[in-house]
Amino acid sequence: MLDSIKRFVNPASSSKSTEEIMSKIMKAPLPQHIAIIMDGNGRWAKKRGLPRTAGHAAGMIRVREVIRAADELGIKVLTLYSFSTENWKRPKQEVEYLMKLPIQFLKTDLQELVDRNVRVQMLGDLSAIPPTTRSALHEFVERTQNNSGLIVNFAINYGARDEIMSAIHQLIDDVHSGKITKDQLDESFFHQYLLTRGLPDPDLVIRTSGEIRISNFLLWQIAYSELWFTEVLWPDFSKRLLYQAIDEFQNRSRRYGAVK
Repeated sequence: MLDSIKRFVNPASSSKSTEEIMSKIMKAPLPQHIAIIMDGNGRWAKKRGLPRTAGHAAGMIRVREVIRAADELGIKVLTLYSFSTENWKRPKQEVEYLMKLPIQFLKTDLQELVDRNVRVQMLGDLSAIPPTTRSALHEFVERTQNNSGLIVNFAINYGARDEIMSAIHQLIDDVHSGKITKDQLDESFFHQYLLTRGLPDPDLVIRTSGEIRISNFLLWQIAYSELWFTEVLWPDFSKRLLYQAIDEFQNRSRRYGAVK
């Protein structure tokens, strides 16, 4: 379906204005970590009289382009909210298709990620993922684990509340076993128990489709992130919109509760 859906997807923007905004944002500090809630695939398909699965196929084309754009900009970390713990409630056919997408992505994109020096990581509980899909996800991680460039986190079967509760349980177990003491606990120590340990917190969170909410995504990590919302549905998200979000980020004043 990925090939047949391309005629419905707007091509990646390469206009003069896109190049101009890229040149502009490269002159200021870039966000180290961008996190994206990729929303609107189903609505994109419905507007075109297509099945919801077609929207997810189109969304994968955009995933590829955004990874390329982030890599070319020199972004350190890109986290993509791919499948939440709540998404299991969707129609069975849609969930089954979503579970097949990583297998297709493995065939078409893994070698490019290797060649680009991209390192892929997974955030979430993969134990509930079907074995063939889980095998594909593990191959992404294993084949790119020694790469030193852009880190791409795919949040799959991920929920922030689950992540925080799991971290708390591990902390309690470690205190009871004597591995750590209660006095050691602070925010930086707690971060070591999260799935994003070792990574900077997101500087910029982008959500597509016009929804203005976080949807159980990286709740601990985005405490001081800049939020950027767009009405554009994910399959229509463009490189230029990514640049626009970064440009607006660069023009905000991040005070972290202080006064400048």
